[in-house]
Amino acid sequence: MNSLSSVDASPGLVHIVDDDGPLRAAISSLLRSSGLAVADYASVAQFLAQPRAEVVSCLLLDVRLQGVSGLDFQADLNRDGAHLPIIFMTGHGDIPMSVRAMKAGALDFLAKPFRDQDLLDAVNLALGADRERRAREQAAQGLQDCYASLTPREREIMALAASGLMNKQIAGELGTSEITVKIHRGNAMRKMQARTFADLVRMAEALGIDTARRK
Repeated sequence: MNSLSSVDASPGLVHIVDDDGPLRAAISSLLRSSGLAVADYASVAQFLAQPRAEVVSCLLLDVRLQGVSGLDFQADLNRDGAHLPIIFMTGHGDIPMSVRAMKAGALDFLAKPFRDQDLLDAVNLALGADRERRAREQAAQGLQDCYASLTPREREIMALAASGLMNKQIAGELGTSEITVKIHRGNAMRKMQARTFADLVRMAEALGIDTARRK
């Protein structure tokens, strides 16, 4: 079993959970020859016992395992809110089993024996999905961090501006001067790293700020 605690995220890391040792070795060799990092495990328990690096990754999971089955482990991961893309492998697959796996979020279901290219295609698809998810989460966190840097007044003015009110209207609603509104609005634009006002509106919507048009 290979244990990787820190792996470069660029090629992607593939976790393999299968109790068939020769098959794990063959799959590991194929994936490594394609430039991917690999960590393999004989059971779900072994997988859970090892720390997982926070890198772009996916899981190649056998359906029939000793102890916890692959489908049950998928359900456990879903309950825990894990986002690891799963590709199932099985030599005993049937339609109900594959439907259950796909409905629960599996990206693919490969029947053994499978072609090398089919496996590589599925892995690349899964790694791409994980890479996109991580990029979305990073962008969302960056947006939250920018918003956290705003003062309460800047947040208030950002919401009012995004709702469609002009500076003069915002000033009247808040009982302040138009120039003060302009300053706070400019600060909000700068801190949010919004290049245009349209960007600021989209950011407000992404943050869940109420942008309903004020009367």
